[in-house]
Amino acid sequence: MHSSLAVTTAGLPLGLTAIKFWTRREFKGTNALKRKVNPTRVPIEAKESIRWLENLKQSTELLGAPSRCVHIGDRESDIYELFCAAQQSGTKFLLRTCVDRLADDGKHTVAVAMRGMKVKAIHRVEVRDAKGTVSEATVKVKYHRLKVHPPIGKQKQYPPLMLTVIHASESSTPRGRDKIDWKLITNLPVRSRKTALEKLTWYAMRWRIETFHKILKSGCRAEASRLRTAERIANLIAVFCILSWRIFWMTMMNRVAPTASPLIALTPLETRLLDELLRDDTSKRDRKTTLSSYLTKIARLGGYLARAKDPPPGNTVMWRGLSRLTDIELGFIMGARIVGN
Repeated sequence: MHSSLAVTTAGLPLGLTAIKFWTRREFKGTNALKRKVNPTRVPIEAKESIRWLENLKQSTELLGAPSRCVHIGDRESDIYELFCAAQQSGTKFLLRTCVDRLADDGKHTVAVAMRGMKVKAIHRVEVRDAKGTVSEATVKVKYHRLKVHPPIGKQKQYPPLMLTVIHASESSTPRGRDKIDWKLITNLPVRSRKTALEKLTWYAMRWRIETFHKILKSGCRAEASRLRTAERIANLIAVFCILSWRIFWMTMMNRVAPTASPLIALTPLETRLLDELLRDDTSKRDRKTTLSSYLTKIARLGGYLARAKDPPPGNTVMWRGLSRLTDIELGFIMGARIVGN
């Protein structure tokens, strides 16, 4: 499944805009495919990569505002056909590039052009190593607008494009983790240090789709299903996607809009049950009507301790808490039907 998730600049997931299901019949991996044919000579319509273009088109049509959308992707989405499709649709893209294409007059590559650019910003970012230890990294940022050429075999099909390349890299390799070396390409305007750093922050939002997939796999356990047909599996995953989005959305709403009404995320019955299960202290009763207070109660059902210095609850405790709350709600409804109100 290839999915596209819409998020705000604050990181709030708004929902899925496109999903593409497919299966591999002949090749089990891209390495096997590369040994058989030259992938640059294969039409995009015959590649699995077409899913990137299909999702871009479907997402843009669904949202109805191409100029307001920014399509973010990792190195797998570094496809020249996608650049052209975005330009034709009037939408924007911000992708991590892995292909060193010809640039400017066609006599040198993008990497050579960027090598001669001056560092225009020094930026500090928070990173985690393989053990989850948080540290701060200092990256040097370069950005430059240049003409990017299509692959040599496709220059008759696609025109060169004026794009902006952003490089953010560390000077030395740190201990315990890989060196940060982001090479981004975009058709967004980047004319200042502020806008260049803004684009780095936007690209960091790409990790939201990884979080969504983690909830889908670890929480819903989509990969553990034992259905016999592809249609049934697709239908099951579609339901799981809605559930996974809701967990993710509630987790982020607790951080983005903590003072909102709880009724935007919960039913009156759910809030009543939470009030009975986890009663507020007298000193906290003035805050009990906020969304954050009820989402924290759900997290507490999932094992969140809610201590003063604890970070906001994450997706795992929200999943456990909501699952438990659902069971309690079903039991309450069945009890009311059997015994009576």
